[in-house]
Amino acid sequence: MAVEVSQPVSAPETNRREPTTPTDRRYQSTMDPRVVMGIRSLDLRAKIVVEGFRTGLNRSPRHGFSVEFSEYRQYSQGDDPRFLDWKLYARSDRSYIRLFEDETNLRCYVVLDVSRSMDFGSLSYTKHDYARTIAASVSWLLNRQGDAVGLTLFDEKLRMTIPARYRPGQLRRLMVTLEEKPSGKDTNPAEALEHAARRLNKRGLVVLISDLLVDPASFREGLKLLRGCGHDVVVFQTLDPAELNLSFTGPRLFEDLETGRMVHCDPEAARDSYIQQLNHHNLQIKLACDAVGASLNVLSTDRPLELALAEFLQARRQRR
Repeated sequence: MAVEVSQPVSAPETNRREPTTPTDRRYQSTMDPRVVMGIRSLDLRAKIVVEGFRTGLNRSPRHGFSVEFSEYRQYSQGDDPRFLDWKLYARSDRSYIRLFEDETNLRCYVVLDVSRSMDFGSLSYTKHDYARTIAASVSWLLNRQGDAVGLTLFDEKLRMTIPARYRPGQLRRLMVTLEEKPSGKDTNPAEALEHAARRLNKRGLVVLISDLLVDPASFREGLKLLRGCGHDVVVFQTLDPAELNLSFTGPRLFEDLETGRMVHCDPEAARDSYIQQLNHHNLQIKLACDAVGASLNVLSTDRPLELALAEFLQARRQRR
């Protein structure tokens, strides 16, 4: 991961596939990502992303959420009062709760890359800031739905693991852990995915968030293990806009964030070759995901964060 010495910016060796988002055509974002990323509290930031996502769905001509309404049944003692249909109560003077298609007791591990390559950003925030906000938002959403959520941080090795649980204080623990700064000198998602496979003792969901500037063959092996155990996998590849198009002018010196290697380069002369390499790399990542049925979503860090939730929930519906 190369960065310009005078301005921390990464120049990965492998490159580019233009992000594709079918969700963009049916979902209306409500917040500029720069506004969201300016909020210091990660918990508040996640809450705003989730609420903004809900608002965007309400404004969209096509609605949807992670659980689908199925039918009514009469309320009985012990049922969750949040699911009472008050409009139906007003019309019939009877208490009914809404039933949803079964997505209960989900166990999910969010697997987040905290290697130094994630500490790059050409905007007012880094890839790590953007990625951990996605992780916090997914965790916040699932926790509020009553699902068990865990967290794994990795670089060249595992840094931290919080078991997937649903209990008081779990969400707060996840948010505090997500405050950890990037530190590792390399990226090895295969070990983290293998660890998640061992942790999920019944079918679950793994959400991987990384720039995926890694060896595609090693990445493929980690995915194969997870899918072989029956787990669903949603992958978010987060890349900075400058990494996608090498948007620098004039010769300059770059530093690899993970190795410290210095490289002198003229971005304008190298741009075509760079983009060709990035496209080839990202194609290999896509083929690795397609081969095992994992859902891949490529996100540039200047795009609305709510789109990550839209893609996440769309992937879950497709899995069902």
